[in-house]
Amino acid sequence: MPVSATSTPSAVANGDTGAVQGAALHRAIKQVNTLVLGKPREVQLAFACLLAGGHLLIEDLPGLGKTTLAHALAATLGLDFQRMQFTADLLPSDILGVSVYEQDRDGERHGGFRFHPGPVFTQLLLADEINRAPPRTQSALLEAMAEQQVTIDGVCHSLPNPFFVIATQNPVDLAGTFPLPDSQLDRFLLRIQLGYPDADAEREMLSGRDRRELIGDTLPLLGSDEVRELRQRVQRIHASAALIDYVQALITASREQPGVRVGLSPRAGLALLRAARAVALIEGREFVQPEDVQSVFLEVAAHRLVPEADSGNIDDARRQQARAILERVAIP
Repeated sequence: MPVSATSTPSAVANGDTGAVQGAALHRAIKQVNTLVLGKPREVQLAFACLLAGGHLLIEDLPGLGKTTLAHALAATLGLDFQRMQFTADLLPSDILGVSVYEQDRDGERHGGFRFHPGPVFTQLLLADEINRAPPRTQSALLEAMAEQQVTIDGVCHSLPNPFFVIATQNPVDLAGTFPLPDSQLDRFLLRIQLGYPDADAEREMLSGRDRRELIGDTLPLLGSDEVRELRQRVQRIHASAALIDYVQALITASREQPGVRVGLSPRAGLALLRAARAVALIEGREFVQPEDVQSVFLEVAAHRLVPEADSGNIDDARRQQARAILERVAIP
């Protein structure tokens, strides 16, 4: 990094630190791409979601690598990891934890309720097949995802920092699924799909080592402290007035789009800006470009739009409307 004559030692140090963090981040992304083959864009979106402080929803058919992506991220980032398999009989207490009354024993006073934390008390939580659980169980994650805390018996318990939820869901037309309500969908910063791998990636998977073995041998390239620092850097990425005008124009257009009953909220606009800032950081820039906004708009906006009742398949309608909004709003 070139140093000008007016640079202060602290500025130089901060620049060096940023360069080191950026290099480590790119190595981490490259490593995950060796574990999740043929999905570079989806891997970048997953990193952007994490660095933006959001949560990720992956919707696709079984067996396409949704769980592998979550395991690869946890192993590469050195984060504490828990996996919860969501089923129809899962209870909220199975996720959050429960207070248990403990009696006196051995002549010592232990009487009283003691909180036993559930799997949600981790840094990266994989909520596998979240839409196989009933709505009451799905909603157990609402407070955790929005406030980074859970309230049990009137007592608030803070969750680790960073706290990142990756939820997977099967398409709603598969048997035994419960569609996520709009309030739950809004808690996810990005919603992505993986799709089938291309022929080369699929052949490499078929002829290579098992993905679980590779992940088991993976060494972390970042840690909790680095993730927190990168999240702070994302917040400092500059968004110009013209860029904010563009984001606001997209939000306004969503509310006026024919066939859309409920457009994007101000919170959706903030989510769009956070995701775009994270993409800019990954690209090595200290400012947001309109292309950064465009690169995440479909994944941020589609699941937050509410189409008209006669729109047919609601998920397809959401994606089509998001594309139409992006195409009709010109870059200022």
